[in-house]
Amino acid sequence: MNQPERELLTAPGPLLLVPDVVLLPEGPVDGLAVVIDDGRFQAVGPADELERTHPRSRAVRLPGRLLMPGFVDAHHHLTQSFGAALAFGEPSEIFRRVWVPLEGALDEEAAYTAAKLAALEALRGGFTTVADAGTRAGVDVDVVASAARDAGIRCVLGLVCNDADDASGGDGGATAGDPAVLRGAEEHLARYAGDPLVHASLAVSIPEAATERTLRATARLAAESGAVVQIHVNEHLAGVERSLVRHGLRPLEHLHRIGALGPQLLAAHAALLTPHELTLLADTGTAVSYNPVASAWKGNAVAPATTMAERGIRFGLGTDGTRGDGFRLVDAAEFAQRLAYGLSTGDSSCGAGWTWLETATRGGADAVGLGARTGTIAQGLAADFLLVDIGTPELALSWDLPWELVRRGNRDQITAVFVAGRLRMWHGRPADWDGAALVRRAAELARATVGKADITRVHRTSAAARALHRSRERVTVR
Repeated sequence: MNQPERELLTAPGPLLLVPDVVLLPEGPVDGLAVVIDDGRFQAVGPADELERTHPRSRAVRLPGRLLMPGFVDAHHHLTQSFGAALAFGEPSEIFRRVWVPLEGALDEEAAYTAAKLAALEALRGGFTTVADAGTRAGVDVDVVASAARDAGIRCVLGLVCNDADDASGGDGGATAGDPAVLRGAEEHLARYAGDPLVHASLAVSIPEAATERTLRATARLAAESGAVVQIHVNEHLAGVERSLVRHGLRPLEHLHRIGALGPQLLAAHAALLTPHELTLLADTGTAVSYNPVASAWKGNAVAPATTMAERGIRFGLGTDGTRGDGFRLVDAAEFAQRLAYGLSTGDSSCGAGWTWLETATRGGADAVGLGARTGTIAQGLAADFLLVDIGTPELALSWDLPWELVRRGNRDQITAVFVAGRLRMWHGRPADWDGAALVRRAAELARATVGKADITRVHRTSAAARALHRSRERVTVR
């Protein structure tokens, strides 16, 4: 696509796009067009019919392009972007040693810049929606909202509602709890009502970080307002064991006992699940964010996502702030299932390509509470979508496009990213703001922030590890 075509895509008024292929829930379909106006898909149907019925729409033909829903990141931490590389090779519960001190060292400018940097990476990778699980930075959460809006990404914005000592598990009493936390939760849910890009959510870091009263109350508030509560659940073995010692129940079972499971809960990771817990998820309609790259980077177990799909459990895919690349995420989602489960059972399909595209788009939107707003190319939904070049060597010889997008797609093939009908990213660059300047400022702030944060790493840097290895080799030779 050339510059005049970009100008056509950004000019005001209704837009009629005619790509080669449109990715619908039933699969890729040729010969379709979409009409976009007021940030939404006004019509989706046969191209010749829409050209006839919408003569005033500005028609743009897109040969060699796929129009598909934008990816939904069902689990992110936007203000952790300054330390993404610090997670490499670290053992479990890294949040205690890295993320809490890192976010605690962020001032307002650093928090805004970190969040906008994460949003930039997400948009470059084809994500049109991110679910932020709440920041521990000592700033107004609206700083993160402003960063998301300025970047142009849709954001499900969590407010952390911890009211117990997450290091010891707190008192966990049914009558305990901080009323100020619940007042803040109510205010947060009301604060973003009607916001076109920011959607309020509540968050609890881990079940032991909140009292039972707060866990129940946040579930009720979220259910009443159509929002979600984001909680890291059954992620680390240490957390599961602490819950067993304290409650005689695993974390997910504990949440069920106190009435916190349900369609309003988005359980992040859920990597360690028993058959009984899978049944609890299915029976309660609780959603899960399956985060395969985080499992690999942090050495966690791999959530049984193919089993969840078979059981009808709602789930999306999340990056957990690892890398903002939608195509690499769907590939990792399938690949992790193949290695963890498929090879041992002879399952050569592992959900097939469509499962992972579905959970990365429509399934993710449903999991984060936006299924009625985005995630699908359909009339009335937000025009959050990608234009993908399918004339590349990786995709041109297509026999099964969904599988090829999972296996051979990459963000370099993303021509354009639209959120709410507006062009936000063009060939990997922001359409209407200076991404390079943001990256330069982020690099400056990151050095200062990491330098003053009380971060404890277990794993050496690659250079240090290599030097140690070489020194050991020399000792062995002598």
